[in-house]
Formats: sequence, C-alpha cells, structure tokens
Amino acid sequence: MTRRALKHSFTLLNVDYVRLGNKWNYKNVLSPYFRMYYIDEGKGSISNDKGSWVLEPGYMYLIPSFTLCNLQCSGHLGQYFIHFFEDTLDGISLFHHCRTVFKIKATELDIANFKRLLEINPGRKINRSDNPKVYEKNIYYQEYEELNNKQSYELFLETKGILLQLISKFIDPKQIQQSEPTGIPSKVVDLLGFIQLNLGQPLTVKHLANIVNQHPDYLSRIFLKLTGERPLSYIHTKRIERAQYLMVTTQLSLSQIAEATGFDNLQHFSKVFKKKTSLAPGKYREQNHTIGIH
Repeated sequence: MTRRALKHSFTLLNVDYVRLGNKWNYKNVLSPYFRMYYIDEGKGSISNDKGSWVLEPGYMYLIPSFTLCNLQCSGHLGQYFIHFFEDTLDGISLFHHCRTVFKIKATELDIANFKRLLEINPGRKINRSDNPKVYEKNIYYQEYEELNNKQSYELFLETKGILLQLISKFIDPKQIQQSEPTGIPSKVVDLLGFIQLNLGQPLTVKHLANIVNQHPDYLSRIFLKLTGERPLSYIHTKRIERAQYLMVTTQLSLSQIAEATGFDNLQHFSKVFKKKTSLAPGKYREQNHTIGIH
C-alpha cells in the first residue's frame, strides 16, 4: 500500500484587512507569490488578457503566482488579503496548467478562516512606509520568515491548515486529474526536482536525457506531456520564476540575478525575461518595489 503525501505546501507571507480607494490602481502585476482576497464591501476589478473579474462583496478570489493581472478600484473596496508562497516536491505548481484568476462564493466558514488567520498572525501587514526608498523588501521577507519560525507550533499548524482549507476551495478535480503524470517514468518526474535545484548550472536537453538514459527527442515529448512545455522552455520558465523571486526579495543587481539563474549574459536574460513575462526586467523590479499592492 502506497502512502499518499501532500506534494504542495504553502507558507504565509502577508495577511491583513484594508479599505482601498482609487489609488489602488496597478497595471501588469506579476508576483512570485499567491494572492487571495475576500471582499466584504465596495467594488473593484481584476483583469488580464484572459478576461476580467469584478471584485464584489461575498466572494473570494485567487491569483496564482506568476499570473499577470491588473488591479483596479474606482471607488472604495473592503478587502481581506492573504499573500503566500508555494513549495512543491516536483517543482510544478498546483495551478501550473491553469494560470488564471479564480472567483468563488465565500461560505461562512471561509470568512471565519480569513478572520482567524488574521487574528493568529499579527504583524503581517504590507504597508511599512510611504517612501519606496526605505522599503527594502528583502528585509521584510526575512522578517516574515522569522515570524513563521517564532510562531508557536500549534498556531503554525493552524495557519498551514487554514491556508490548505482556503486553497482547496479553488481546486477543480478535473484540472488536477489532467495534471497527474500518469504513464510517465518516475525518473523523468524526478528531473523536475533536479532542474529546480540546478537552475544556476548549465542545463541542456542532451544533458538531461543522459541523466535518465533516454533519447533527447523522447524526453522532449514526455516533458511536454508532463509539464505542457518542451524542456528548454520549461527550464527558461523556472529560471525566470526564480529571477522574479530574487528581484522581489533581494537587492541583487540584474547582472547578478542573470548569473544566479544560469544565463550566459544580461542580454540573453533580458530577452527571455521579456518573452516570458511581457515586461523588461528593470520594469518588473520597479513595479514590484511599489508600495501598497495588496
């Protein structure tokens, strides 16, 4: 009998309740973490190239990590928000095959979970300063991680449990079934973890094929079935995701980030970054050092 284990875990970053006005107006938001909202009053919107969603009272919303969107409020908006990171055993996000915005009706239990998460996680607000020059995000990310480490174990478990409960509401069973790697050799699945751990090293299809003793063409076909991308495209995706994380959480230069994520030079890094995100690296960093995006 095989013991089933969770392949995805989630770590809290921010949680708060805010009242927003027309200054909440951000274009091309692309974060390395998940955003989840519960709206209790007012009206706003989320939009991207796949559609638009009205933010309205009584509903919950989920924006998976690395999902490009625009956030807007023309009047006022009462919003509970949660930001959290995802960790996976195989490097594939729970929503890898469905990077879109999700909207569902909130239940009384969902609302209670938002409020309870806020109650047991003080000090997780986002606005630390009105001056972006003093808002060094790497310091605050480290602080939030330290808060996770200092939290009592029972509240840490409760926090994890609440996040899992809320995330489970957005899962489409059909989508999960489609993403299961049925019929794919386990050693190929293991390659995903290898790639994740070696993003800063030279990675080629031939090298990966040699690791699992497969022909490069066969590996490419299996990879497409497993991840929805060819190996090189998948490697680029993961390198750019890692670069986005480093841009948001550290003060490393773009050249240092390019080197840390396995690119030969800044020009190649910038070209792939823009292809994957539709934004130049400098523009992305500038955007994500803006105060007040909830």
